[in-house]
Amino acid sequence: MMDQYIGKMLDNRYELLELIGKGGMANVYKAKCHRLNRLVAVKILKSDLAENADFRRRFRDESLAVAQLSHANIVSVYDVSRSDDLDYIVMELIDGITLKQYMERRGKMDWREALHFITQIMRGLSHAHSRGIIHRDIKPQNIMVLRDGSVKVVDFGIACLANASQTLTQEALGSVHYISPEQARGDRTDARSDIYSAGVVLYEMLTGRLPFEGDSAVSVAIQHLSSVPLAPRDINPDVPEALELITMKAMNPDLNKRYASADAMLEDLERFRKDPNVDMEYIRTELAEKPGDEPTQPIPTAEVAARAGRSKRTENPKTTTTDEESTRDKKRIAIILGGFAAALLLILLLFKLVFSGMGANSAESYEVPEVLGYTIEQAMNLPGVKGIFEIKQIGTKMDPKYKAGQIVEQDPAAGRTRKGNLVINVYVCVEEDKEQMPSLTGMDYQEAKAQLLNLNLGLQVTTQDEFSDTYDEGKVIRTTPGAGTELKKGDSVLIVYSKGPQVKKISVISFLGLGLESATDQAEQLGLRVGQSEYVNSAEPEGAIIDQSIASGTEVEEGTVITFTISKGPIMVDVPYVIGMNVDGAVTKLQSLGLEVSVVELPGQEPAGEVLDQNHLGGTVPTGTTVTIWISEGPKEVPDGEGGNEGGGGGDTEPTEPVEGGQG
Repeated sequence: MMDQYIGKMLDNRYELLELIGKGGMANVYKAKCHRLNRLVAVKILKSDLAENADFRRRFRDESLAVAQLSHANIVSVYDVSRSDDLDYIVMELIDGITLKQYMERRGKMDWREALHFITQIMRGLSHAHSRGIIHRDIKPQNIMVLRDGSVKVVDFGIACLANASQTLTQEALGSVHYISPEQARGDRTDARSDIYSAGVVLYEMLTGRLPFEGDSAVSVAIQHLSSVPLAPRDINPDVPEALELITMKAMNPDLNKRYASADAMLEDLERFRKDPNVDMEYIRTELAEKPGDEPTQPIPTAEVAARAGRSKRTENPKTTTTDEESTRDKKRIAIILGGFAAALLLILLLFKLVFSGMGANSAESYEVPEVLGYTIEQAMNLPGVKGIFEIKQIGTKMDPKYKAGQIVEQDPAAGRTRKGNLVINVYVCVEEDKEQMPSLTGMDYQEAKAQLLNLNLGLQVTTQDEFSDTYDEGKVIRTTPGAGTELKKGDSVLIVYSKGPQVKKISVISFLGLGLESATDQAEQLGLRVGQSEYVNSAEPEGAIIDQSIASGTEVEEGTVITFTISKGPIMVDVPYVIGMNVDGAVTKLQSLGLEVSVVELPGQEPAGEVLDQNHLGGTVPTGTTVTIWISEGPKEVPDGEGGNEGGGGGDTEPTEPVEGGQG
């Protein structure tokens, strides 16, 4: 059945062309923006969710917030609107596949490729987190892989709405494999939840499998709370130890031992990229610490439920509850306790907001000072900052107006007043990223391209192929710029790789009449290869080429094989004696020896057709030689009364004798 929205025009601007994706909350359509004449993706909120006014408001607010994001690794949001009772988002149309589809085709990846992808994912998350936006549903299905090998994270903002509208039993099995322990418990989430999920994605890329599997969403969620996955190197020994440690730190169930920010994880990924043998000793030490080493530690909700179940069984050993009922009880207790914990947390937050609001009215106001151009240490000692404001670095930026270490951006801006939340978030200037162009000659060009992209300079890498007799097909011939050249962020690099030796075309000449040695020299100079020759008898002189396998004037590829047929000279035969034989028998006998026959008639008294004479009599000649034979026409008939003398007077006339041995 035709989709009801195909062909529909939204806001007299976006024409819906085809359905390209379905989700639990929205459907995605390929559309044409008639105002800017470009193709876009339009995500339309499903009607059952759109009926909830509060949900629609949050959908719009979250989408507008995401629309402020602008990063190469995040799908751009162009517009957020409502038309004909349809709430929709207009996004960048991606020509690619999901990372999940990519992994299903590839299985476990080479760790270099996994590093390339996770680095881009973390850059996108870093940008979003710096703007206060948490994804909350990082999974391979929400990451698009483009044709050029770059990735884009999708569904920011939508994800957090999805989390608010679903439980662990509603369309959650796809996401629950990647949720953080705090999400499984129903606790408050922050940027570290995205980092945990990204760690699971990295684990799956490196090993080709998920860390936790189960028959239901609840069973998988419980494993996130209480189980430890196999180390990636136990599944795939090719994974470097440092990358394994980075993965396990990102997936640490303890929030305090997990990476504190995407930038922190990116820093370790960059250290590993520059030196795959780097020793991540501090992560190894963290992982080796036992839970009991800490003075206090919260017990996961699932564990509380499990302990409660064990306690009941201990008190009443005669209980007849089946294993299946016990499992359901555990799940029910876990859900009840999780809901209770969430309600308690909400009450505490409300109290905090109310009382902090009451106190804020009486708090002293402070004007935010200008801290641009100072280092954080210098800014902390400024008169308007010291003892009042906290300076918090939330990221780094390059800015030619400032030196490395100086503050280039602040929030809130100077001159604003603050009563509470006396924190100034700042970005610090960093030096322009530079690297030396590596030597890539002789390397597979796909591997060379990946190595350049992993330099984290946002290089514009293009490739070009050409023929080469020196380098095998697919190998790098040269790069522009060359090895050792300084590379800066955004530079363009050209990789020229081999498509193998060029195949030349040759026009074959005639070799007929030449000797084999001379013909071979000429053929090889042309670029042909000479095959095994064939020798036959012929009338041509011995050793002369009388035929060739490729006709003169034919165009062939260089290296094609040509063969020759060479004369062994003629066959010699003894000419038989055929004088006195009938012409038919004489001709047959001569031709059977490979001789040609020429017949000449002469007048004579012998019977017609009798051979009177021949040439080459008693000689030896080559086959094909022409032997001439003379045959009798037969005696002529004399009419009555002619040729005699009446009365017996005249003498007889003698017959004409043939010339013996005469030559025709």
